Amino acid sequence: MTKQSAAAALTEYLSASDLPYEQVNNETFVITLPGEHKLQTNMSITLGTHALTINAFVSRNPDENHEAVYRWLLERNRRMYAVAFAIDHLGDIYLTGRLPLDSITPDELDRVFGSVLEYSDGAFNTILELGFASAIKREWAWRTSRGESTANLAAFAHLAEVDQASDPN
Repeated sequence: MTKQSAAAALTEYLSASDLPYEQVNNETFVITLPGEHKLQTNMSITLGTHALTINAFVSRNPDENHEAVYRWLLERNRRMYAVAFAIDHLGDIYLTGRLPLDSITPDELDRVFGSVLEYSDGAFNTILELGFASAIKREWAWRTSRGESTANLAAFAHLAEVDQASDPN
């Protein structure tokens, strides 16, 4: 398959799937995948001469507990399809992968896009809990002290409860 026919197959798939996307140039597409825990995952696909590369941003560099975060990600990598967790020079977390152009079919694109969404969305809360627990606790305390909503932090209520249980006041 040529780069041009791969671009045509990818464009056809994206149009049929109703996923928001932008074609940056002849070789690069930026797709927005909707999520549940991570509200959206931005993924870029770049078509090369023989393969396409996938890069999807998952999370910024964790504030704390790097070893536990990276260990958890590496353990997950063993069971993943088409993509794997990686970090960039800043420590930000991505899903990356490379597939031969000949593998670009609607069924394979569906599997790969589904994998990216499942891994990004499914890992998001765990990454936040392991790598940003202190910030979540501070945010929870700040919001509750002002009577603000904690609805979008509900998945992390147990972190606030741990702090309240250990508070001697």
